[in-house]
Amino acid sequence: MTLPRMVVFGEALTDIVQHKPGEWQGYPGGAPWNVARTLSRLGVKTAFAGSVSNDSLGDEIVAQSMASGLDMRFIQRVNADPLVAIVPSSHPPRYFFAGEADLLFTPDLLPAQWLDHADSCHFSCISLTRQPLDDKLLSIAQAAKKCGKTISFDPNWRNVMDTHYRNYTYPSMLALADTVKFSDEDLRNIYPGLSESEALYEIRQLNPKAEILLTRGERGLSLYTSETAYEQAAIPICVSDTVGAGDASMAGWLASRLLGIHEASQRLEFSAACASLSCSDPGAYSPDHKEVLSFLNKTKAGQ
Repeated sequence: MTLPRMVVFGEALTDIVQHKPGEWQGYPGGAPWNVARTLSRLGVKTAFAGSVSNDSLGDEIVAQSMASGLDMRFIQRVNADPLVAIVPSSHPPRYFFAGEADLLFTPDLLPAQWLDHADSCHFSCISLTRQPLDDKLLSIAQAAKKCGKTISFDPNWRNVMDTHYRNYTYPSMLALADTVKFSDEDLRNIYPGLSESEALYEIRQLNPKAEILLTRGERGLSLYTSETAYEQAAIPICVSDTVGAGDASMAGWLASRLLGIHEASQRLEFSAACASLSCSDPGAYSPDHKEVLSFLNKTKAGQ
């Protein structure tokens, strides 16, 4: 069985969301897992490399991973409490994390020679601030970069990102990245008090060459390369919710290159379409390749 072109590292978790007082519902999620699942549905042979619990919550993540076509050799099952995000309120967002299944991920258990076959590796979110997992993932990123693999990084700001993350893990990952994605909210939290242009300047001091994908929700996307900038408007759609839209956008951007789309403007359009379609269904919905192409064709036909 061929090994995957894209390997996504990090956490898979269950979001436990309170929709109204006393009414809670669980949704499989986690930014890295969302990106991996969408990449696979878009037609890129992908693995999610992380550990999940040996219980019903882990079972649901595994079942949805299989349904999305992820390479199941990279998901590890462990006897530990499941990682959950408790979300008492979405407006304004309030959340905290519990559980430790993600921390038991063991790089030595990955399939032999996986790095030889991979084209790209993606890293993001709280996995890079949870010890000792953060050091394991940073070491993998450094080894992958040394082997000439393409590295992508989405900070995906969360309130658990502490001083160690800000001063060490974040700048280390940023310096390794060929592609880095920020939301406008990420910039405000990572670079408090700075304007967008000032924050972008600080990013360029750490990595002069990376392509920077900046998402702004309904205000669209921007791409900044070392040479030029591109803009892409959000593509209108009937919005159910915006959960996972940034992850779908990231997956669309990464997938477009591996699917043979090379023009920056076309890749941005593909990324924007993925984000819009993600908003059309509740939760972190992952569109497939056929959906994205059909949506883009309908959009262009209606212009």
